[in-house]
Amino acid sequence: MTQRSPVTQRSQAKESRRRALLAAAASLFAVNGFNRVSLEDLGSAAGVSGPAVYRHFSGKQAVLADLLTTVSQDLLEGGRRVVADNPDPAVALRRLVEFQVDFALGKPDVIRVQDRDLSNLSEQDQSAVRTLQRSYVEVWVEVLALIHPGTDASELRMRAHATFGLINSTPHSVRSHGRKMASRTARPLLETMALAALTVPPD
Repeated sequence: MTQRSPVTQRSQAKESRRRALLAAAASLFAVNGFNRVSLEDLGSAAGVSGPAVYRHFSGKQAVLADLLTTVSQDLLEGGRRVVADNPDPAVALRRLVEFQVDFALGKPDVIRVQDRDLSNLSEQDQSAVRTLQRSYVEVWVEVLALIHPGTDASELRMRAHATFGLINSTPHSVRSHGRKMASRTARPLLETMALAALTVPPD
């Protein structure tokens, strides 16, 4: 049985702590806003001291940049895997919708931080996040182009953006009897509405 080397174990532990800090940041930034959260707050939420955060990030803005860049990269890579695994365009589109709904229901804090605090990043980091997001949109556009051949790409992008807006905002706004709708109820509703918007024939 092969044992992991100390270097590998340390690397995995460091990555695990980085992910814990990002998860804590998403939660704290979503509730309080980027400007009202300190490094000490982040460290405490992740079970480390404030100064220990510097072992992973150069500062609070670097935490925000890593958070939004990581999630954008994860979406892009995940979307590409979905398309690669599903050569039938109709199936690929359905799986993309499911993938996006999983993200929206699983990481609502990240969506809230993205919407509210992207402007707190440096111009360079904002550009990096936007580039990843545009690439993710194009994954959807390429599938939509196969479903709606001959349709202008700008219209397909509009459909994709509108679908993201629908999926990403509904888990926060839809309520039943004053409470948030349960995921098991929201999921099929979101998927049905999103697919309807994406597949309705162009005029």
